[in-house]
Amino acid sequence: MSVRLYVGNLPQTFDAKELEALFKAVGEGVRFKTVQDRETGACRGFGFANVDEEKLADTVIEQLNGRDFGGNTLRIERSERKDARSTPIAGGSDRRQAGGTAVARKASNKVVHSDTVTEGAPDPRWAGELSKLKSLLANQTATV
Repeated sequence: MSVRLYVGNLPQTFDAKELEALFKAVGEGVRFKTVQDRETGACRGFGFANVDEEKLADTVIEQLNGRDFGGNTLRIERSERKDARSTPIAGGSDRRQAGGTAVARKASNKVVHSDTVTEGAPDPRWAGELSKLKSLLANQTATV
């Protein structure tokens, strides 16, 4: 079974052949792929290595984690699967968790939008902006 390793703290520009040679010095059977920015094509500072054996994966971590490469200290650890690192919260949304508890977003007073406008009522699409204007006007008259 193949083991996937996270390789982090890579320099923005580096020679891929040099990194492959570093992995081959540890043992055969290590395949590496860098993660690149879609727009610029530059390295995003990390990548993933697939290792054929468990023992070899442990050896790669022991020998290369914390090692200097291109002026940066490499960070190599076992990669977690996407479904293992986060669990869906009630309601079906998938939010990152910190310390086992869900990280809640800042509450905001959002208005549910509707395209239908009732006579004499403000357009519901602008209700949030209207309430901000009303509070600004109320603050201006209170200070005068």
